[in-house]
Amino acid sequence: MYNLRQIATTALKNAKAKHTLPDLPYDYAALEPVISRDIMNLHHSKHHQTYVTNLNAAEEKLRAAVEKGDVSTAISLGPALKFNGGGHLNHSIFWQNLSASSSEPSAELCKAIQSSFGSIDNLKKQLSAQTIAVQGSGWGWLGYDKNTGSIKIATCANQDPLEATAGLIPLLGIDVWEHAYYLQYKNVRADYVNAVFDIINWKDVSERFKKASC
Repeated sequence: MYNLRQIATTALKNAKAKHTLPDLPYDYAALEPVISRDIMNLHHSKHHQTYVTNLNAAEEKLRAAVEKGDVSTAISLGPALKFNGGGHLNHSIFWQNLSASSSEPSAELCKAIQSSFGSIDNLKKQLSAQTIAVQGSGWGWLGYDKNTGSIKIATCANQDPLEATAGLIPLLGIDVWEHAYYLQYKNVRADYVNAVFDIINWKDVSERFKKASC
């Protein structure tokens, strides 16, 4: 028998009491000139913090609805949980995907890139093209497909999480919401996306690939 109270209560008990804004592994100015200090400050301390705050609020409302057996309210919270939860998940990956230090993909990731795209240059071209083409706000992703053992490119609208939307484990994400680049790149999204590849933390991407493919 479907029991919303039991399912949601179990999920909430297993969840952390409160989500928190993760610290950046670098200073706000560390990614200049590709991403300015002002953008990083606003993006991390304001935008990401808002997702965290709203996610915690939505989970509190869900907890209260479950305790009351209020199915309608619990269901209505779905969009807020998806949007703010996705925003928190996506940005937490994004910060780690970036680095001021240069790095290269691991041998294992290079092999997977060659198998799926022929070369890392082709991967960059295809990921850039699809990310730039996202209509409105969203993300471009490189993800791992457990069913095929291959890596694939996908895009997601708004803050939709990659795994829930496309069934891929996220390895590398590029945020193309305007708040990620507009102060510096204005409306030229292509310049921002192409420049981001200069600060990709391939060590982090390689570690995510290794974990996903185990």
